[in-house]
Amino acid sequence: MDLATGDLTLPATERQPLAIEARGLVKRFDGVTAVNGVDISVPEGAIYGILGPNGAGKTTTLRMLLGIIEPDEGVRRMFGHDNPQDIARLVGYLPEERGLYPAMKAYEAIAFMGALRGVPLKVGRERGRELLEGHGMGHAADKQIRQLSKGMAQTVQLLGTLVHEPKLVVFDEPFSGLDAINQGKLERLIRGLAEQGTTVIFSTHVIAHAERLCEGVAIIAGGKVPFAGKVDEARDRIPAQVRLETRAREGRWLAALPADVRREGDYWSFSLPESGIEPLLRALIEGEAGILSLSIERAGLHDAFVHIAGEAVAREMGRASEGDAA
Repeated sequence: MDLATGDLTLPATERQPLAIEARGLVKRFDGVTAVNGVDISVPEGAIYGILGPNGAGKTTTLRMLLGIIEPDEGVRRMFGHDNPQDIARLVGYLPEERGLYPAMKAYEAIAFMGALRGVPLKVGRERGRELLEGHGMGHAADKQIRQLSKGMAQTVQLLGTLVHEPKLVVFDEPFSGLDAINQGKLERLIRGLAEQGTTVIFSTHVIAHAERLCEGVAIIAGGKVPFAGKVDEARDRIPAQVRLETRAREGRWLAALPADVRREGDYWSFSLPESGIEPLLRALIEGEAGILSLSIERAGLHDAFVHIAGEAVAREMGRASEGDAA
């Protein structure tokens, strides 16, 4: 990438319609680097997760992608536009910091948020009532925000994010503060948006939501992105684990087990060998291990996240130590 010209030539595998593309994003606050060289590509119509612990740089990254703040270095485009603010009406953004006027009625609050994106108030009021009815809150349309529960108020703000029918929806920690039932409703809403062709990007530190919803993820750790790609690719960073129960406790078959084998009660646990399970099975059978049970468990996204983020943090600590020593 040529930062001087803003050229964002992508690899052949990425030449597809992109909602968001960013290369080398850097942001500093008071001399402290909050985001350091972030690269992200989000295909149109995808559900994409930006994962990381609190303070990792997720919110700063989202705000740069949306043009709310400008990067100190790097370039980003939204639907091919260099300045995301030029097409702000195509975007729905739900920030982590929630805020509604407490005296407004629910449907009016939705209409007001739509008006900020160019929706006439009359149309916004109609859509507000329709959205509330469609999400099981028709009874609350004329209630003031101060009269609603926290979860209901959060739903109103969420619907206000969608009232102008955006092409791209960005949620910053959208599941925060929601109970299990409302989290499930939000997951269904996100899937529904994607089915309609809307691109959805959301940040979270709760990996389970991303594993259920996302096609691709970017993991942010210490302001950097040690991984960006498909969820399956992230999970493949950790070898699948084999769990073996045998009748025999000793024998020549033990020599066939990988070096990382560990005993866990009546079971042997180890990483799936690169050669696959078949050669190991033959060795176990020929060695008369007496297999009682054998299962192969692929790593979950949570384990992959901990592994990838942990490695990234360890590398940064190592570089810092080298710098101190120098």
